[in-house]
Amino acid sequence: MNEDYSINDKFFSQEPEKPQNKYWLHLLLFFITLISTTLAGAEWMTGRSFFYGTKLLGFSNFWAGLYFSVPFLGILTAHEFGHYFTAKYYKINVSLPFYIPVWLGFLPTLSIGTMGAFIKIRESLKSTKEIFDVGIAGPLAGFVVALGVLWYGFTHLPPPEYIFEIHPEYKQFGFRYADHVYKNTFGALGLGTNLVFEFFKRYVAEDPKLIPNMYEMAHYPYLFAGYLALFFTALNLIPIGQLDGGHILYGLIGFKKHKAISLILFIAFIFYAGIGSFTHSEVTIDTIWYVLAYIGFLYFVFQKSFKNKITPITIALSIFTAQLLVTYLFPTVQGYSGWLVFGFVLGNFLGIYHPPTKHEHPLDLKRKILGWLALLIFILCFSPQPFVL
Repeated sequence: MNEDYSINDKFFSQEPEKPQNKYWLHLLLFFITLISTTLAGAEWMTGRSFFYGTKLLGFSNFWAGLYFSVPFLGILTAHEFGHYFTAKYYKINVSLPFYIPVWLGFLPTLSIGTMGAFIKIRESLKSTKEIFDVGIAGPLAGFVVALGVLWYGFTHLPPPEYIFEIHPEYKQFGFRYADHVYKNTFGALGLGTNLVFEFFKRYVAEDPKLIPNMYEMAHYPYLFAGYLALFFTALNLIPIGQLDGGHILYGLIGFKKHKAISLILFIAFIFYAGIGSFTHSEVTIDTIWYVLAYIGFLYFVFQKSFKNKITPITIALSIFTAQLLVTYLFPTVQGYSGWLVFGFVLGNFLGIYHPPTKHEHPLDLKRKILGWLALLIFILCFSPQPFVL
């Protein structure tokens, strides 16, 4: 589900590649992704499957899935073409977006029909301004479209009876079904929240009673598409390494400061993610093995970021100790273990440091303002616990 992580694969290549104008491939991937996200959208909206269960979905449900796929792909497309057109403005050799269709509806697992999209830059970006402008254009464009989708979704909420069409078994409890059906939520997916989502709940929704429970939010296609867009926007705007947020922060503070701050932010990110992963229980062989495995995992998260082996071991032990202390002092505080997986990917594949550009110059005032605004958008879109299982 990563949207943009390949944008800098070739930022610093020595020889520019010849452009490959395979328009048919981009169109084919787009239409396959449209189909796969439509299939996934139909499944989320109904809570049913095209392959599993007693009441399978049909063509009418497929067409209804467009209520999810069209706004979701619209946001994703705005994001990618924000990068694309900005790169074209600088006459950079860049590909059209490659969409990544992934539908797993034939398996009993969760799927949104895609792992995002990416553009391919085939030559080096030569200045801080180019890196900043190309990096910031995508998330800003996608964020604006996401706000429009959420505005429409929260101002066109269906009546409360809508949930009974999806869950007829709730009808026996009436509109107080939440007091009865969420005692066991194993296997159910609940959406978390963020500051943007809370704003729409409080100030945009015409009737608070129409806002669905977090475990039912995925049945509302515009809300689900908008929420996922905010999640991916925040993911891209994390100001670490070569994520879009990393490009932005690099442009704002330069190579040397970014290298130090990126590491500090990454350590803080992993520290938060692992809080509550273990509790103070009786020491057994199983808990000892678990602790050793967890410390080993933390080591592998950091080991590619340092040339020596001592530093990542030291950081892993320090993070584990700090997490243990926080859990002891504040037993109700919880991180989000899902971020540990992304942290592993970031530390081992995407990298937490931003390479220097050939011409590093300070940005002008308007770009600095825009850069700090983008980092504010990251804070507004970030969900400490984006999904509740």
